Amino acid sequence: MNFGPQHPAAHGVLRLVLELNGEVIERADPHIGLLHRATEKLAEQKTFLQSVPYMDRLDYMSMMCNEHAYVMAIEKLLNIDVPLRAQYIRVMFDEITRILNHLLWLGAHGLDVGAMTIFLYCFREREDLMDCYEAVSGARLHAAYYRPGGVYRDLPERMPQYAVSKFRDQKKADKLNANREGSLLDFIEDFTARFPQKVDEYETLLTDNRIWKQRTVSIGVVSPERAIALGFTGPMLRGSGVAWDLRKKQPYAAYNRVDFDIPVGVTGDCYDRYLVRIEEMRQSNRIVRQCVDWLRGNPGPVMSDNHKVAPSSRVAMKANMEELIHHFKLFTEGMHVPAGEVYSAVEAPKGEFGIYLVSDGANKPYRLKIRAPAFAHLSAMDEMVRGHMIADLVAIIGTQDIVFGEVDR
Repeated sequence: MNFGPQHPAAHGVLRLVLELNGEVIERADPHIGLLHRATEKLAEQKTFLQSVPYMDRLDYMSMMCNEHAYVMAIEKLLNIDVPLRAQYIRVMFDEITRILNHLLWLGAHGLDVGAMTIFLYCFREREDLMDCYEAVSGARLHAAYYRPGGVYRDLPERMPQYAVSKFRDQKKADKLNANREGSLLDFIEDFTARFPQKVDEYETLLTDNRIWKQRTVSIGVVSPERAIALGFTGPMLRGSGVAWDLRKKQPYAAYNRVDFDIPVGVTGDCYDRYLVRIEEMRQSNRIVRQCVDWLRGNPGPVMSDNHKVAPSSRVAMKANMEELIHHFKLFTEGMHVPAGEVYSAVEAPKGEFGIYLVSDGANKPYRLKIRAPAFAHLSAMDEMVRGHMIADLVAIIGTQDIVFGEVDR
């Protein structure tokens, strides 16, 4: 039997060919490639800078985390230092991205197994964080905010505000703008104060809910040994009780300067993976708050001062011929990255997102290979669903948190 790609729980373009014995699944064969966009091949035809927006479109729920892995790979080959303020901004937005990802996962997973209210609750908080994306980059999803050498620009001193319109009178606009009077950091700080209570609301709806537990407890159990053997990373691996997190084990950016815990599961079922992600949202909120406090007291540059890699300021460019030439060369020909190969990975919301980059000294990558976490998780689908019912398959797809942009690439 075909499951998907038109099934609403298939999360996009997943096609599973199931062999069934009545309602019981005996074999599941995932068919992928329906969203193949040749990102790895396209990157060979684009300059290093032009490929940054492609990273947003891989796992399009973990936009800035994907960019982080890519720009870190370029920075390793260039052997350049990134200003500490930019590192903290990256960590803050990585964790905002993790919360965004987990909120969509929680809403969609709940919807898949019949809990509609949670979907509406999660999108309420996503809106605020999308506004943070928009404030720094101008885009709500595909930000292209991280650049080799730092970030595109410093954090804005003013949050965009709601205007009066035929749908919104002055009183309603004032209420919506109540926490937008200050800077972006003020807005994020206000969010971090409110968010733990919102996570409590999600848990009130689901954690001890009898139907939720019946649908997730003892479903899709993966032992720690099998999780490692199958190449699981992220919450899928930690849900099986393995405390592996690149932010702790191989710290990058400013993760060695912030304090947080790694939640792990016990039994490795769908319910454990749910609890791990819920606690990850709380830990991410904690990291974001620490970054806000640090960024408040430590102004400074957010971009490398190497103008072969980073554009000069607009003011300098308009007053100095050399700066103008650097700017023109950077955005037409692009930067030349020294020959070599490098692997750079980040702890993305779904697991280890890695970029293997080969440069031959030109202004474009010679080869780019992406290590996508969801690809390894989808590969384990057959093993995870055998012996389960069709309804359980929906819960297992939900617990894997698959996005097809990074599976098919």
